[in-house]
Amino acid sequence: MEDMTWPEVARAAEAGLPAVVAIGSTEQHGPHLPLATDCILPVGVALETAKRYPLVVAPPLRFGMRSRALSGGGESFPGTLSLRAGTLIAVLQEVLCGLARTGFDRLCVQNWHFENAGVLWEACDLAAAEHPAIKILLVEDPMPDFSDAELEELFPGGFGGWDVEHASTMETALMYAVRPDLVRVDRIVDDAARRHPRWDVLPAPDEFVPASGVLAQPSMATPEIGARFLQATADRLEEALTTEFGPPGAKP
Repeated sequence: MEDMTWPEVARAAEAGLPAVVAIGSTEQHGPHLPLATDCILPVGVALETAKRYPLVVAPPLRFGMRSRALSGGGESFPGTLSLRAGTLIAVLQEVLCGLARTGFDRLCVQNWHFENAGVLWEACDLAAAEHPAIKILLVEDPMPDFSDAELEELFPGGFGGWDVEHASTMETALMYAVRPDLVRVDRIVDDAARRHPRWDVLPAPDEFVPASGVLAQPSMATPEIGARFLQATADRLEEALTTEFGPPGAKP
């Protein structure tokens, strides 16, 4: 959509195409991945999905919820720029309402940044109340359910949970598939927090935050694994769109 003209956008809305809004962040992703990783990846997934399900990829939201130490390394890294919950809710609500006024009546909000989950529903609910004729699909978790055997193949170094996949195997592999030119291969390091409990502490203890900002094993990522992740996440988005909006080309 960013590259389209307003008449082109109008025609897409009139044709009944759904608009997908990727919700990411501007956040450190270790010394080897760019700050825009959480925007690049969901946009890449949406573009891959668009090859088989016609849709419009709206401009992504480039700022997300504040980075938490145990899942994103925290706010102390240079370049991490975040929003408070109320700000993110208001911004997303305005964007969704703007798309509705443009004529899109089927909207999909696709999250990537882990910390955004649980906040986006409020914005969608407010936008739906303001524009009762629209339908909003919220995909907070972009990952399908992988079997244990699939997880063993996708994570050669072992799967420690999605919360530690920040700048690690999955995101690095997906960047190989979507934007390999942005992966600083010579700067890849494996790292981990010295302590990773199943609770949070504020302010975060130093041992919660790895010096590199990497939470696991990006060295295990390969282009082949990235291609599998891209296919799997595009399949999930396509399934959600088809289930809630009907098959490609269906009118609302």
